[in-house]
Amino acid sequence: MSVSNQSNAAAVRAFRVLEVLGEADRPLSLNDIVNALGLPKQTVHRILAQLMDAWLVVRGAGDRLYECSPRVRTLAVNVMMRAGPAAARHAQLERLVEKVGETCNLAMLSGNDIVYVDRVETQWPLRMRLQPGSHVPLHCSASGKLLLSFLPRERRERLIDTLPLRAYSERTITDRDALRRELAATRRRLLATNDQEHLQGLIAIAVPVMLERNRACAAIAVQAPVGRATLDDLLAFEPDLRHAAEQTARTFRN
Repeated sequence: MSVSNQSNAAAVRAFRVLEVLGEADRPLSLNDIVNALGLPKQTVHRILAQLMDAWLVVRGAGDRLYECSPRVRTLAVNVMMRAGPAAARHAQLERLVEKVGETCNLAMLSGNDIVYVDRVETQWPLRMRLQPGSHVPLHCSASGKLLLSFLPRERRERLIDTLPLRAYSERTITDRDALRRELAATRRRLLATNDQEHLQGLIAIAVPVMLERNRACAAIAVQAPVGRATLDDLLAFEPDLRHAAEQTARTFRN
């Protein structure tokens, strides 16, 4: 095998390791990765060491479990924001904003936060300006609670136990058992609400973008100031949000 082919093979193996870690719903052990790839243990260990040196893979303090680093998560978000289907997703948000008359966004999980992959602002003078790429907390945003509710139980519980449930307003859920109850209700109705839990005076609802029956890859949300709308007003647009979510899901499958 030529040097060029060897380099290509090594790059592909490294990418396969990142794929396995990215698809997992929890940090993985060395044996988990070896079993998933069918490569020699020594080879996988060497690849992981190289990926850690490049800060593409990280290992939890005091344990032997591996996961993708924030650098890789940032790359994934940037690809989602700028890849070919991004234009189709943006057009869906534009149509939704035109229909509901309020700011709408497409959000995805990024580590312990929610990141806005895309966002279309309403033309009303009173609005909250946040750019695509902005991060918001999981426990007090409609999209965050929604996507947290869809995580596999083990990963969801780990996040609930470790998230700093900071009070951003007097309505923020800061009790872990109360958050669990909220997430259970959210998953049952396939819809989340944010009643001034992150920012005083701002409300929102979110619906999931479903890839499979029980797998949400993103959330579409609409938000508005309380001086202009109520949660019931936003809930009246639930069918429009669900239609936009269904159309957006197609761009993730193609």
